[in-house]
Amino acid sequence: MASAISANKAELLAIATAVASEKMIDKSIVIEAMEEAIQKSARNRYGAENDIRAKLDPVTGDLRLWRVVEVVEEVEDYFKQVDLKQGQKLEAGASIGDFIVDPLPPVDLGRIDAQSAKQVIFQKVRDAERERQFEEFKDRAGEIITGVIKSVEFGHVIVNLGRAEGVIRRDQQIPREAARTGERVRALITKVERNNRGPQIFLSRAHPDFMRKLFAQEVPEIYDGIIEIKAAARDPGSRAKIGVISHDSSIDPVGACVGMKGSRVQAVVQEMQGEKIDIIPWSEDQATFIVNALQPATVSRVVLDEEEGRIEVVVPEDQLSLAIGRRGQNVRLASQLTGNQIDIMTEEEASEKRQKEFAERSKMFEEELDVDETLSQLLVAEGFAELEEVAYVELSELAGIEGFDDDLAEELQNRATEALERQDTAHREARRELGVEDDLAELPHLSEAMLVTLGKAGIKTLDDLADLATDELIAKKREAPRRRVNPEASGPPMKRPPQREQDKGGVLGEYGLSEEQGNEIIMAARAHWFEDEEPAAAAAPAAEPDTQEAADADSPQ
Repeated sequence: MASAISANKAELLAIATAVASEKMIDKSIVIEAMEEAIQKSARNRYGAENDIRAKLDPVTGDLRLWRVVEVVEEVEDYFKQVDLKQGQKLEAGASIGDFIVDPLPPVDLGRIDAQSAKQVIFQKVRDAERERQFEEFKDRAGEIITGVIKSVEFGHVIVNLGRAEGVIRRDQQIPREAARTGERVRALITKVERNNRGPQIFLSRAHPDFMRKLFAQEVPEIYDGIIEIKAAARDPGSRAKIGVISHDSSIDPVGACVGMKGSRVQAVVQEMQGEKIDIIPWSEDQATFIVNALQPATVSRVVLDEEEGRIEVVVPEDQLSLAIGRRGQNVRLASQLTGNQIDIMTEEEASEKRQKEFAERSKMFEEELDVDETLSQLLVAEGFAELEEVAYVELSELAGIEGFDDDLAEELQNRATEALERQDTAHREARRELGVEDDLAELPHLSEAMLVTLGKAGIKTLDDLADLATDELIAKKREAPRRRVNPEASGPPMKRPPQREQDKGGVLGEYGLSEEQGNEIIMAARAHWFEDEEPAAAAAPAAEPDTQEAADADSPQ
């Protein structure tokens, strides 16, 4: 390449063609790089202040070199400007303001100039090659690609993909899988990023989508869309679960994925280093899908708590260890598969919990409504859990309870309303004792009980509340009771650490406010900021005349 600039024109074209072919880039990019290198070398020879251009004909190889100058009346820059007389010598008919071409003789480049030109061409070609690699891979996220392991650096596997390199980071590898230089490896392209050193192609063998794509390659029905993998969860290198559904009633989705004598699923298992795969029929009914996801354990019943976003699964005592799985693996994968938190409990534990809740609610109704134990227990047995439910339910629904009549129902509603008002008054007094401003009580969605909670947290003014982010206000407390599994978790469960600050949730997390309600509260608290800015902005222009009048008054007459 060092001799490219001084080579004859046939050699220049041959070099450009060879480089373009080797790097798989457009020949015009190489020609452009050569022109730029020649321009740089010519400026070194004739002066960097000159506006020098070079043009290499891609067909004939002819090289033209010239300087661009402007015709002006009075020359200020002797490198880029000429007067009218000199301009007309260079080009007949030139006039003021014209840009004309001043041909230059070819330069005979020395060793240093040639080396500099070589670096310019290499850099230009390298940039073009990186851009070509990025364009080739940028839309391929989600594909499985095969490459050769080039090296292992700090636990990260560098993979040669032919015209680019990818990396399988340590946390995206299958545990205990040995990576040997020179071996072929299949991986999922998860992300492609542009980088100064070329495109960064991130690969994964631990992602659930890697398993999905492998099944699509092994099972024609999945590739054709007849069978769909609706959900997937993995504990890489150990166990996985997939939920499948068939869009053709004549095809069994589980059987199709397993294959004759397990041939299809075994091909996937071997690629994933012996990872055991549970293939589960997917169901629109959430409870049914959860029961299927916890296989091979037998489930007695499923209780969905939509407000809390969790699921309670009751299993027989002898099925408890099977439902949880080794180190919690079975319930953790089921939780990831269904996208819900799952509590596993035995029949005895479920019964104890129900009895405790029943007793607490009965006691609350007995005290707040001033009724006997039998009546309070009857309300709980009919599904009432809060005073608000009694106060605001349709009168006919209360009166329809066996043993109730309209008079009793009306009296209960009146007592529930009075109890709520007593609570509200007590909370209001407590809130004012804490120093919470009345302005906060005017904000939407906030009850007096919530204001007391805010006051205890030190939030007593609009500015205090406005400084919070929505998550800091409403995020639910993240608990980790026995056998509850978070769908985001991966790996074996660990001992519960001491509760950290971020585990405490939002200030009002216990009240179940939605994100939309939280946003409305925060924006309402910030409204006075904008009201303060508007008068200030309106007052600013009015101040200018006064300032000017004061200046005029101080000036001597």
